[in-house]
Amino acid sequence: MPSLVHLARGRAHLIVRKLTSIGRHADNDIVVDDDAVAETHAHVRLDGGRFMLVTLSRNHPVLVNGRKVRKHVLEHGDEVEVGSTLLRFNLWDEPSTVEVQTEAHGDELGAYRRLAEFTQRLAERVEVDQLLERLLDEVVALTGADKGFLLTVDGDHRHVRTARNLNRETIAAGVDQVSDSIIDRVLRSREPVIVSDALNDTLFQASASVIQLELCSVMCVPLIFRGDLLGLIYLGNDNVVNLFEADTLDMLTVFASQAAMLLQHALQRQALQNDNERLRATLEGLKFGDIIGSCDAMLEVFAKVEKVATTNINVLVTGETGTGKELIAREIHRRSPRADGPFVAVNCGAIPENLLESELFGHRRGAFTGAVEHKMGSFQAADGGTLFLDEIGEMPVHLQVKLLRAIQERTITRVGDSKPMPVDIRLVAATHVNLQNAIREGRFRDDLYYRVNVVTIHLPPLRERDEDVVLIARYLLERYAAEYQRPIIGFDESAVIALRKHAWPGNIRELENRLKKAVVLADDVRLTPTDLDLDDDLLSDRILPLAEAKDRFQRRYIDQVLALNNGNRTKTARDLGVDPRTVFRHLEKVRTDLDD
Repeated sequence: MPSLVHLARGRAHLIVRKLTSIGRHADNDIVVDDDAVAETHAHVRLDGGRFMLVTLSRNHPVLVNGRKVRKHVLEHGDEVEVGSTLLRFNLWDEPSTVEVQTEAHGDELGAYRRLAEFTQRLAERVEVDQLLERLLDEVVALTGADKGFLLTVDGDHRHVRTARNLNRETIAAGVDQVSDSIIDRVLRSREPVIVSDALNDTLFQASASVIQLELCSVMCVPLIFRGDLLGLIYLGNDNVVNLFEADTLDMLTVFASQAAMLLQHALQRQALQNDNERLRATLEGLKFGDIIGSCDAMLEVFAKVEKVATTNINVLVTGETGTGKELIAREIHRRSPRADGPFVAVNCGAIPENLLESELFGHRRGAFTGAVEHKMGSFQAADGGTLFLDEIGEMPVHLQVKLLRAIQERTITRVGDSKPMPVDIRLVAATHVNLQNAIREGRFRDDLYYRVNVVTIHLPPLRERDEDVVLIARYLLERYAAEYQRPIIGFDESAVIALRKHAWPGNIRELENRLKKAVVLADDVRLTPTDLDLDDDLLSDRILPLAEAKDRFQRRYIDQVLALNNGNRTKTARDLGVDPRTVFRHLEKVRTDLDD
């Protein structure tokens, strides 16, 4: 029987109710005498054949296998920590190792052991039909049947998924052999049926299966999960000395209730595998190198990249932060005649002004304090390839003059040197700044602008890319789930809606960050809006007063930009175009709200 074992005391508490309470108070089903445990600390709820552990208060957390959880589907061997007490969840237990509150029937214990062994096999990378064969083998061995059939039901359609005998061999069987009055009764009533002596049973002795399969005794039980009839297990014996009895049916019914959950899991996994294969095929058709997109704006970008990549002209890539400008630059390089040469990327906004010149052009030993050896600059490193200058709009004006000369003359002069050196590079620049506005404000040279902006490629923000956000999210989710070895299989329906409705101010970079966090911390196999930190307000149709809506959006937006800037308040204020005190006041209000 399922139980929670108190490891320190070696005592097993059987879980026999739909709702089992855990806590310090004597009224709980499982009383844990521990001062660190709340009076009622948690519940274990039997939900559709699954044992769901639910934490009742944030102030009294529950850890499963060392991870804090709000809700968790318990699996055999999970270690549950409430307060300072450690409990282990067992789907079955060995009576010799723990003191059990109630004696378990020996046959029932064997049934759970076989079921648990099958559960472990679900983790193996095998096909669903193989898993179903193993399941039916366990059922036949458990009941002593001569043969067994597992049928799945889809509407009025019935399909024999597998048929096995006592020797664990596949036997030939069609729906016409077992599709008879016995099965009809089970499907109609959703209750198990036993015909102990089929040859003398006036109701079923003329059934097709009894006659064609020459059965003397029959059992048939439904496989029901969360109210859905998935199929049924049909067992038969052909020897009058081995007739089924009522206690065998009871044991099979217990086994089937859990087996239905496993069958649903296996079928879902197969469906997900099929969906993932279709998704991969779809994504391959929508990928442009490492870039995914199917909207009209991105198709125009791809067409322009294909045209300019084969030339040697300079390209300016524009777009908001996080839209994938460097990916476009790399794709231009990959499709160019310079593909075998180096690709060198420099973020002009991330390097201190006093070091940027040396980073770009290099320096001689002794050129300045700390220059203890010769250094090759990015222009030299990119010789024969492509130089990508990201956030070129952040470059100081006095360095723009030297950059202009290097582009025009195809030569550079290292810091502390007087001898120019030739370089052969293809320049791709990128910025999220409106350079024409920067020219009017005197922050960017117009002659440099016309040098770097021979061809402009503008990347649309994620919020304007229709269904691309869901495609990209599914692609990234599969990649991160594999990378972090987490069993996340997709998004629930509300998460897909949230993905579509969110404004994505940080674009693809924000999507990546949210997905990484969700994959690592999620408790369920499908991500929810809460896992993605997407506000529930996005999913509701409730109309808010304009002032409240503005305030909520502003607070959320500042938090998102702060996260993108790794908490840098000054850069956040600069990106938002506000006084730094606005950001400081926002953080102070957040702290006040938390204290309250």
